[in-house]
Amino acid sequence: MPALRRELLALPDPARLEPAQRAGHPPRILLLYGSLRERSYSRLLIEEAARLLHVLGAEARIFDPRELPVVGSVGPDHPKVQELRALSLWSEGQVWCSPEMHGAVTGVFKNQIDWLPLELGGLRPTQGRTLAVMQVSGGSQSFNAVNTLRLLGRWMRMVTVPNQSSIPKAYEQFDDDDGRLRPGPLYDRVVDVMEELVRFTWLLRDRADYLVDRYSERIAASSLPNGM
Repeated sequence: MPALRRELLALPDPARLEPAQRAGHPPRILLLYGSLRERSYSRLLIEEAARLLHVLGAEARIFDPRELPVVGSVGPDHPKVQELRALSLWSEGQVWCSPEMHGAVTGVFKNQIDWLPLELGGLRPTQGRTLAVMQVSGGSQSFNAVNTLRLLGRWMRMVTVPNQSSIPKAYEQFDDDDGRLRPGPLYDRVVDVMEELVRFTWLLRDRADYLVDRYSERIAASSLPNGM
């Protein structure tokens, strides 16, 4: 195999899947939603997910996308951009929820992802983190938004859990007084997704550096002065 740099090829090493030291803090989960409306159903669903994550022993933080500038309109030193990037670096897993609009995610949601670079000062704000995806719809059951979120998660080098949540006719599913998701199969599915996310985060967070260690990046690093 003349094209292969054998000295940089990492053969599977099951021993490296057993971390020398496990993190002792609760799983750190960042939650993003995709609507600025006063009664935002994606925000209400994210708030429901955050409550469940707390019960499951995780630390959950919700990013407020209001006042986040359109990507490219200001520099990355803007306070809201800095807040979003810091939260992503802090996180070990994320929950993304967008309304479905014109068969896709909203611009509000996509703008948040566009502000997250694949690499930031030698750190990767999303790589190796777990991800759960959810959507809300004004009409009948649909999976266009969650499918788009899965595609985005792959491009951001995240590990998306198998389960997902899609809430049809969202205006009927949340209580008018307190905004809580009503009991039923749709609520049960959200519980399923959050349980799965926490388990995958526990499983992967101490192993992420090994799991995303790439041959192509080792080649690139080897060509730098002093291997730096």
